[in-house]
Amino acid sequence: MALARAFYKFLKKRNSHMKRFLLMTEVGKKLVPEYRYSWPYLDWWHDKPFNAYLERFDELGHFNTDRRHMVYQLMRMIEGVPGDTVECGSLEGAGSFLIHLMNERSKKHERWHHIFDSFEGLSEPQEGDGDHWEQGDLSVSMEQVRSNMGDFERYSLYQGWIPTRFPEVEDKRFAFVHIDVDLYQPTLDAIDFFYPRLNQGGIILCDDYGSSLCPGATRAIDEYLCDKPEKMLYMTCGSGFMIKGQETALQLD
Repeated sequence: MALARAFYKFLKKRNSHMKRFLLMTEVGKKLVPEYRYSWPYLDWWHDKPFNAYLERFDELGHFNTDRRHMVYQLMRMIEGVPGDTVECGSLEGAGSFLIHLMNERSKKHERWHHIFDSFEGLSEPQEGDGDHWEQGDLSVSMEQVRSNMGDFERYSLYQGWIPTRFPEVEDKRFAFVHIDVDLYQPTLDAIDFFYPRLNQGGIILCDDYGSSLCPGATRAIDEYLCDKPEKMLYMTCGSGFMIKGQETALQLD
């Protein structure tokens, strides 16, 4: 009873928006007690150009806005790094659109963006990939991705199962690689190919790293980097990234 009175007193001091948020969290804790809420004091929610991008892909009210914003911020970090950009696993093309948009903003480097996807959805999950995904999930046609890329010109689409089309870019160097293929083997194939071709200061971002829905992807990255100086950094949005040449401490045991 004392706790309820204290909470009511706390609410009286807050504006209506905060009152609604706090009431929502109290209800949410009853429905999903293990979920962890965060405070909604986020300036980037009001970033008009970024929100316009989200609206273009009907994602403004969806669950991936923080992941999209991290792609945006990480792309800012490679301004001084030469090399092309890559996305392995494009879905409808929202990620590649943002990467290409940032490429066009670069004042130091002309970059080409490379998009690899089966355009038939996921391959068959193997043991260790969990039980969430099925073969064919997340299928989007190449024509849809091309349409969503709009008027952009400096990009190429490579249709095929990873890693069959990778040899076509084996002589190139890269500054940013976004791996979003959900499963162990294609994730391992992707980092195995692009890590040696990533320039110093370049970034590999794995969308699925740390996601309980994609245990195979996390395992593939950790196995590959076990003898490398770089380690993946978890992001609170459920992804992970590493910076080439940036030695990274191990996590706490």
